[in-house]
Amino acid sequence: MKKAFRVISLLEGLSFIVLLFIATPIKYFGENDSYVKMFGMPHGILFLLYVVFAIMLKYELKWKSKTFLVILGASLIPFGTFYIDKKYLRN
Repeated sequence: MKKAFRVISLLEGLSFIVLLFIATPIKYFGENDSYVKMFGMPHGILFLLYVVFAIMLKYELKWKSKTFLVILGASLIPFGTFYIDKKYLRN
């Protein structure tokens, strides 16, 4: 379960970065929203998977509430999931 969460975490982080730093500028400066449409749905699915797996791992790994909230909050910050991988998921 932890390995799957690591993969989802990294993919979610990458999709967020692509969406935020590549697709969105192209949408507003290049007036082309096709990249936002292309990456938006996969990012949303990965985000939901991230949250679901985080909830399941909270109980499996007995994370404290503060740790759990940090892990959830990191998905809202660019590069946050990479920090979570390094700090909490690597062993």
